[in-house]
Amino acid sequence: MKKDIHPPYGPARITCVCGAVFETGSTKKEMRVEICSRCHPFYTGTQRTVETHGRADRFRKKYGIK
Repeated sequence: MKKDIHPPYGPARITCVCGAVFETGSTKKEMRVEICSRCHPFYTGTQRTVETHGRADRFRKKYGIK
């Protein structure tokens, strides 16, 4: 590998909105995520409501269509 072209790799802290904190290695020191393995419906077996709006809803809101 070439020298002095790669970013420094070190410990990183990953924080989820559910409050879970993971320690891993990355080129970034800290990252925040919206969903993790502790709160993802696939892994937990429960449904969680995620507040997102679709394209059609945003279009209707933007142009005032009901």
